[in-house]
Amino acid sequence: QVQLVESGGGLVQTGGSLRLSCAASGSTFSINAMGWYRQAPGKERELVASISRGGYSNYADSVKGRFTISRDNAKNTVYLQMNSLKPEDTAVYYCHGAVTSIAGFWGQGTQVTVSS
Repeated sequence: QVQLVESGGGLVQTGGSLRLSCAASGSTFSINAMGWYRQAPGKERELVASISRGGYSNYADSVKGRFTISRDNAKNTVYLQMNSLKPEDTAVYYCHGAVTSIAGFWGQGTQVTVSS
């Protein structure tokens, strides 16, 4: 089993920045890619960014150029630096650790609210 604990969410004004962290514990050797998803009220959960164990990253078009995902394998932690935040970035952000393409673990989520 793997436990994922997110931190760093909060309330920020438009244009502001936040940094999310996700610390993994347990059988972390089983995790390959890690990622951040978000879910806004009334919307489906969507991928924001992901990063492979080797550091290859992928971003949703809506966050390219504003968000940066990074990973510290020694600390079993993944980060999401979010800059130039917009009200439409408001959502619960979830950390995900992928074991395979269809199996993985989820964190409990952290709320990000961007005020206009």
